Parts: sequence; structure tokens; C-alpha cells
Amino acid sequence: MTRRESEERRAALVFVAPAVVTLAALTAGPALWVFWLSLRQRVPVFGIDAFVGFSHYAFLAGDARFWNAVRATGTFTLASVALELVLGLAVALALRGQRVGHRIAFSLLLLAWALPGVVTAKLFEWLYHPTAGLVNVVLGREINWLGDPVLALPALIVADVWRTMPFVALFCYARLLTIPVSVYEAAAVDGAGRAATFRFVTLPLVAPVLVVTLLFRTLDALRAFDLMFVLTGGGPAGTTETLTVYAYRSLFQTLRLGFGSAIAVVVFVLVMLVAALYLDVLRRREAAA
Repeated sequence: MTRRESEERRAALVFVAPAVVTLAALTAGPALWVFWLSLRQRVPVFGIDAFVGFSHYAFLAGDARFWNAVRATGTFTLASVALELVLGLAVALALRGQRVGHRIAFSLLLLAWALPGVVTAKLFEWLYHPTAGLVNVVLGREINWLGDPVLALPALIVADVWRTMPFVALFCYARLLTIPVSVYEAAAVDGAGRAATFRFVTLPLVAPVLVVTLLFRTLDALRAFDLMFVLTGGGPAGTTETLTVYAYRSLFQTLRLGFGSAIAVVVFVLVMLVAALYLDVLRRREAAA
């Protein structure tokens, strides 16, 4: 490293230092406090506050309700992200090929994403209403979508996909607009059909953006709370109780602050592991390129 490079590096560190210190105070500090709280048995309403070490984590390892929440969280995340990937890419391709009403379609696409989560949840609460809901009116049947243990989680997944699919579509559409037309012309000259062009041209060029988009969506799905809390409250029979809902009930409904913090720490570790996995995939792609 030359002297000039060394000076530039020191100057960069000086400029970055305030942001790093601020982030540490706003994120690392509370995160460490939550971890410390997870090592304590703390129930303020009864005046209980004692250090119990990792007993909360040991209890979670054998807690059937916890593992049910893990399954619900995993199912919700995998299904919603997979559907958003397929539908988002399909919508982006349709938008790119649309010639009439392009701006109106784009505005309507952003409308679902712009709505707050609670508003979306109340919207689907009416759509899923057993007697007056539009879904049942169209089907001509009275189905208790949110009260049936088999249908409640799929109903939540549909609501989440409707709300966040535009996010994936927007990123894919932005990437599609940057692909030169000459690339497709060259593929056509080589005799590639639509399927081959999509597989060997479009998909590889969109893949880096897809990975980043799926990273954000996976992290959001793992931490999802508003939809299931408003629509089902974790029911029926705990089938839609995700880790975040379980943590909320422990923290704010039963006021078991230590136990709820332990669940929150598990969610944090899970999110960090998934983020590390995605970042490793991105680094491997960059190294291969």
C-alpha cells in the first residue's frame, strides 16, 4: 500500500466512523441488552428478576409450541418467497412487453406494495369473510378461510404474496430494462426460441438482482408479524403462530420479558444466518464471474 493509499484509507475511516458509532449505539447496544435480558427470568408484574443463564434456550429446545412456530415460520417464508419469485418475474416480463396502458399497469402494481401492512390485513379480512367476503361470493361457497387450521396459513401466504410481489416485480423490471436489445437479437440470429432465450439469456442476466431481492424478501418474511397478528392472531390452534407472534405474546401479553427476549434472539440469529447464506452466494457468483 502506497502512502497516498494509506492516507485515503485513514480519511475514509474518519468519515465512516460517525455512521459506524451511530449504528452501533442504535443496533448493537439494544441487541446486547436483549441478549442479556434473555439470560434472566424477569416478570415485572410479579417483581421477579433473577439470572437463569441459558435455561430459556434449553426450554425452547424441547418446547413443542416453539417448534410449531418454527415450522409455521419456515412454511410461510418458503412458500411466499417462492411464489413472489415466480409471479414477480412473470409480471416484470409482461410489463416489459406491454405497449398499451403501461403506466396504468405500473401504477396499479405499486399500489399493493404502497399499502401499509395493517391496511392490507384488514382488506383481506373482509375478502376472506365467511359470509360476505368477495372470495366466497365468487366461489359460491361459505368457507372459513381464517378459522380453518388447514386453510389459515395458505390464506396468509396469498395475502403476503399479493402485498409484496410488486417489490420483486419492480426490481426484475428495472433489470430487464437495462438488458440491451442486441443481446436478444443475437439470440434470435442463433435460432434460440422464447424458452431458450429466457433460460440462457434473460434468467442469467436477471439472476444477480433476483438473489438480492430474495435476500430482502426472505428476511422480511422471517420477521413478518402484522398480517398474522391482525388476521388470525396466531390461530386457529397455533397454525399461524410464527416466531415473531410467539415472541410478542411472551413479551407483551404474558410479560415474560426474559423468555420473550430469548425467542427474539433466536429470530435474530436465524435472520443473520440466512443473510450470511445469501451473501455467500453473492460472493461466489462474483468470484465465478
